[in-house]
Amino acid sequence: MEIPSIETKSQQEIENFQSEKLKEMLQYVSENSPYYQRLFRKKGVDVSTVQSVSDLQKLPFTTKDDLQRHNDDFFCVPKTSIIDYVTTSGTLGDPVTIGLTNADLDRLAYNEAVSLACSGITGNDTVQLMTTIDRRFMAGMAYFTGLRKLGASVIRVGSGVTELQWDSILKFKPTYLICVPSFLLKLSAFAKEHNIAISESSVKAAVCIGEPIRDGNFKLNALGRKIKKVWDIQLFSTYASTEMQTAFNECEAQQGGHLHPDLIIAEILDKNNTPVATGEVGELVITTLGIEGLPLLRFKTGDMLQHHTGDCSCGRTTMRLGPVVGRKQQMIKYKGTTLYPPAMYNVLQDFDEVRSFIIEISQNEIGTDEILLKVVSEDISEAFKDSLKDHFRAKLRVRPNVAFTTQDQMEKLQFPKMSRKPVLLVDRRKKG
Repeated sequence: MEIPSIETKSQQEIENFQSEKLKEMLQYVSENSPYYQRLFRKKGVDVSTVQSVSDLQKLPFTTKDDLQRHNDDFFCVPKTSIIDYVTTSGTLGDPVTIGLTNADLDRLAYNEAVSLACSGITGNDTVQLMTTIDRRFMAGMAYFTGLRKLGASVIRVGSGVTELQWDSILKFKPTYLICVPSFLLKLSAFAKEHNIAISESSVKAAVCIGEPIRDGNFKLNALGRKIKKVWDIQLFSTYASTEMQTAFNECEAQQGGHLHPDLIIAEILDKNNTPVATGEVGELVITTLGIEGLPLLRFKTGDMLQHHTGDCSCGRTTMRLGPVVGRKQQMIKYKGTTLYPPAMYNVLQDFDEVRSFIIEISQNEIGTDEILLKVVSEDISEAFKDSLKDHFRAKLRVRPNVAFTTQDQMEKLQFPKMSRKPVLLVDRRKKG
């Protein structure tokens, strides 16, 4: 699949293109969205005064709370036009319902096709899909329809079931996997246990979802390095969310996920809602383009990350997003230190003894944050527990509590009822 021409244009050409798309989007929601009609009246917004992307600051934000409280009012089409319903994971509150029209499903397939093509997948590849395609989950369907649009072959195995995954790899010989990266470690352990020559498999690359595999400098983090040590395949990051119905994938340069200008406008803002400089961490705020069912204007994703500009060696000129540092609402303040959960995930990956983990955040009686690491480990000695704490103190300047648990108990914690992906964080702090 060729790179869409808009992704190779100059920054001014991209801005001019997006400005026209923005005006179309504003006219559409002002005519069809009960929520935005009401918001524009309340805020005195005249959409005709917005002539370019630089005028975005004239427009109000949309938050996750707005979506949760007024979900139905965001819909711009009647129910008879909705072809597919999906919901968000509800990690930070009640799940939100997103409805897609026929045109939205076509857009979703196009989005994933250009995103996966960015990571090198072509019509000659066979891709093993290791994520659910049901349970109201948008991602699995997006991957499948995007791969179909690319002309690639797909093996829909779903999540987990290590033995079936290897049976499919050996039988159908996929060239790419789409999976949670930590699952690659389970696949490699199974291969070692069952004398499968992992280095001789057909797999040449994996598109990694749900967990970071790189640090802010685009180097592999502890998880990424651990995977490469046992399975020397290419690793590509992808970032997306149900609300924005758009993905950002790494290209072969692996210097951040590329934005698709025809699908989304991205702002990276500080706590004062001011654009941050290139390379600085800020909150991703998105405006969707070309969506019929449930478009969003200046939606605050809560995801904290860096953005990068400048021409890429792949030929694209679009903004690139760095790894997600963490979610704004999941920021932890622990005895004077501020951190996000992904930093703790990365530290835990330094220990080969740790088989799986979950992090619980709570508040003590004086209202400050507490961290408890629940760990399944081959070593459950007090000495190892102390070494975990000391390593955290050295890396992150925090010394959390540690509790060992069994794999059976961990499975119940990581895969609660209705879950579609493993849970690594449980936030028990009071909201608001």
